[in-house]
Amino acid sequence: MWFRKLGLVTIVSIYLLVLAGGIVRSTGSGMGCPDWPKCFGMWVPPTEVSQLPPNYQEIYAEKLHGEVEFNSVKTWIEYVNRLVGAFTGIVVFGVFVASFSYRKRDKKLIFLSFLSVILIGANAALGKFVVDSFLKPGVVTAHMLLAILVVFVLLYSIARAWSEVIETEKVTNKPTLNKILLLLLILSTAQVLIGTQVREAIDKIIANPIFGYDRSTWIEQLGLSFYIHRSFSLVLLGLHVYLIIQLKKNIQAEGILYKFFKALVLLVIVEIVSGAVMAYFSVPAYIQPVHLTLAIVALGLQFVILLLLNSEKVFQKETA
Repeated sequence: MWFRKLGLVTIVSIYLLVLAGGIVRSTGSGMGCPDWPKCFGMWVPPTEVSQLPPNYQEIYAEKLHGEVEFNSVKTWIEYVNRLVGAFTGIVVFGVFVASFSYRKRDKKLIFLSFLSVILIGANAALGKFVVDSFLKPGVVTAHMLLAILVVFVLLYSIARAWSEVIETEKVTNKPTLNKILLLLLILSTAQVLIGTQVREAIDKIIANPIFGYDRSTWIEQLGLSFYIHRSFSLVLLGLHVYLIIQLKKNIQAEGILYKFFKALVLLVIVEIVSGAVMAYFSVPAYIQPVHLTLAIVALGLQFVILLLLNSEKVFQKETA
């Protein structure tokens, strides 16, 4: 029981970490703390410039790449992001410890939980490299891809544990539904990565001293990746609607699977709306992290539905 409950806390904390990371990115706070794991050489960062050494600009000029003026808001946004990351790491390790209660019933959960610890540690190390490389585009994308992998591993572990106490409704024509779901999962992951490329293009625009701070010009300066990302969202919406129509035809009773399917379609619609708000209202900073988090939540929900749809095969227990 503790494993299942702690697992849910872990998933929530992972999504909060994605949201916090999105806020850091949208507010340009990635270099709010120029060093890692400390912030301006302190475990608790300063709130005003008087708490820093008089020559702090010289000390951190190279790491800040010219952004040498202390900004307490950006510093604390980045610091809170790190705190959420640290809490997530602790909870993930707690899940690993709790997994030993399954050593007689399902040894695979111990392995999966340990893998989660390794992956979350690797992503933390990659996060440090993101800071050291001054938000290098390729590194940021890798950081996001690894975060998605962490979500999938944790969701598989938790769904495997919860499969003991929940029942899914009977569904016919599973091969067709599986194919559509798998296609959606692949295309949605690609869509998230394309979105990351769009964000990297925005970072380049921001770096331009002429246009960087005029949000109204950002969209018109974006290249092909933005138009692919925007148009592709409608394709994904169509596939999700088609999927739920197929499920409706092949379901015998409306249970947890059908509820998850409806939630997924609603989530995709809200995500598209948030994307439209960014495109037509000069990329508001408060919408960017919401848009990203919704995308990762939708990916996780697709993955869980795929697991539950095939629960009889996926969650077979091998205790020997």
